[in-house]
Amino acid sequence: MRPLFVLALTLLAAAGVIAQQAPTFKSGTRIVPVIATVTDAQGRLVPNLEQDDFTILDNGKPVEISFFEDEVRPFTAVVMLDFSASMTSNLELLKRASEQFLIRMLPQDKAQVGAFSDKIQFSGRFTSDRDDLISALGDLQFGNPTKLYDATYQSINELKSVDGRRVVVVFTVGDDTDSKLSANDVLKSASEHETMIYAIGLESTFFIGGGRAQHTHPDRVLRKFAEDTGGGYFELKKTDELAPTFTRVALELHSQYTLGFTPALLDNKEHKLELRMKQAGMTGRARKTYIASQDRLQ
Repeated sequence: MRPLFVLALTLLAAAGVIAQQAPTFKSGTRIVPVIATVTDAQGRLVPNLEQDDFTILDNGKPVEISFFEDEVRPFTAVVMLDFSASMTSNLELLKRASEQFLIRMLPQDKAQVGAFSDKIQFSGRFTSDRDDLISALGDLQFGNPTKLYDATYQSINELKSVDGRRVVVVFTVGDDTDSKLSANDVLKSASEHETMIYAIGLESTFFIGGGRAQHTHPDRVLRKFAEDTGGGYFELKKTDELAPTFTRVALELHSQYTLGFTPALLDNKEHKLELRMKQAGMTGRARKTYIASQDRLQ
């Protein structure tokens, strides 16, 4: 973990001198932004890459990268937590773990916190005040069952009018049991509103009537949420992995590259995106689709 903490200190030290505005594209151009996270074979974040280290394919064809930036940029996030009955014994631990994400927000980052069970709650406004966000965790209420898809969809909806990077960080221990919306509805909305989903799943054991133990496994669709939107997926087996994982998500969001290209064809259709790394042993993550529509592009 030492390289992560070194990177965190470097980023925090640089925060005061790094520009915090959203990327600026030349007037009149139509750019498809591609936010990329790069890791090495050991899963460590890779800094200091250059434009030539990346290849982008649009519907299988390489495109010319016309924009590249390696700077820390602000994000706006919804941190949405599973407060269903299966988490009752671990709620305080989850709150403390999610604080590790909140305290690593930089001054221009903003967030809301929220929870889902049989109801969906939000703290009410996006703010950079980390103390307010941590305090708001104490106002969230638990319940049963689990509206995972509805909560993720509503989190995306909260972000749709926000400029810049939009991120949903969702945590759960089990399957969706009570949503009206489907996983496809969530993915469609995330694509439409260009929202990145980071998903954290935890295997859990809790006790039901008669003292019987019930084991849960995080909803398998979480991985697809993350992969399709360019976020990250973390599946945990131990509660002591929670805090380091929330820390890791914050570090990734402060360690991403922004690339862009001008599409050859604006056909108002969904295009497949693929990000490739030229250096062996490196893996790049980015969203897998975009809509080639003039009014959707920068």
